[in-house]
Amino acid sequence: MTTLLWGVLPYVTFALLVAGLFWRHRYDRFGWTTRSSQVYESRLLNIASPAFHYGILFVLAGHVVGLFIPESWTEAAGVSEHTYHLFSLYGGTAAGLVTVGGIALLVYRRRTRAPVFRATTANDKAMYLVLVAAIVMGMAAKLTHVSGDGYDYRQSIAPWARSLFTLSPDTDLMAGVPVLYEIHAVIGMVLIALVPYTRLVHMFSAPLQYLFRPYVVYRSRDPRQLGPRPERRGWEKTDA
Repeated sequence: MTTLLWGVLPYVTFALLVAGLFWRHRYDRFGWTTRSSQVYESRLLNIASPAFHYGILFVLAGHVVGLFIPESWTEAAGVSEHTYHLFSLYGGTAAGLVTVGGIALLVYRRRTRAPVFRATTANDKAMYLVLVAAIVMGMAAKLTHVSGDGYDYRQSIAPWARSLFTLSPDTDLMAGVPVLYEIHAVIGMVLIALVPYTRLVHMFSAPLQYLFRPYVVYRSRDPRQLGPRPERRGWEKTDA
């Protein structure tokens, strides 16, 4: 089971992710969308969507730093291990709470607004279930081990995650990992595998080009020209 979970499942997840993205781009380009429901309801969406997206971005950034930035690098940058764990605990908890609040409001909106609920597919429900489970289990794992500096996943989970890229996963590192962290890791891999087959695929088409495009210039019209005006025959005299 150790080999299956920590030596095989990560590569199955990656294969499903890559194959799904290729298939979706090749055969379902018109379905590569968030299927936005803003047209049905926008008041709650304008609150819940930014909260969830900003929260999850900080959560993902924390995972990238925690898993793929070695402890020696942060110490070389002048960040002690105690300071890192404090920042991880309080910063990660704050980001997690914002994310949980956003996803909770999104689920509430989708369930209580009839037009939005009717537009919800079985695929959406499965996606929300796995997404909420991954977020909640991550929060539970973090807050369950808060004594001292908390559980030092940088000595076990992080080296294991980095070893996956060398194609020689060190599964022994996961032997003493707390159960909640293991469950969180498994659900996280399931979520990654589901990304190409759900509306979450839109994360791979974020409009980053908007950050670099030229400004759009809007010119106001003369107020005297607003509204209908009677048609005139012949040439109109200009101000030139």
